[in-house]
Amino acid sequence: LPSAVLLKDMKLMDVKLGQLGSWLAMRDFTPGGIMGAIRRGHSRYYNKYINVRKGGLGGLSMVLAGYIVLSYMWSYSHI
Repeated sequence: LPSAVLLKDMKLMDVKLGQLGSWLAMRDFTPGGIMGAIRRGHSRYYNKYINVRKGGLGGLSMVLAGYIVLSYMWSYSHI
């Protein structure tokens, strides 16, 4: 059996529509709570997209695509 999770500990995507009002009422909307949420979101974004440890084909293909776009812009600057 899955363990029961308290409503205040649930993520937004796991909250049902009927529980949304009470879930929002449990959130911390003080300036400190808002800054903490922004800090956690920035940390999550930074660790997922910026501070990656392994490179892959995706990053290399984005660099190559950026180079191609820049070279076309430089070659066809009259357009």
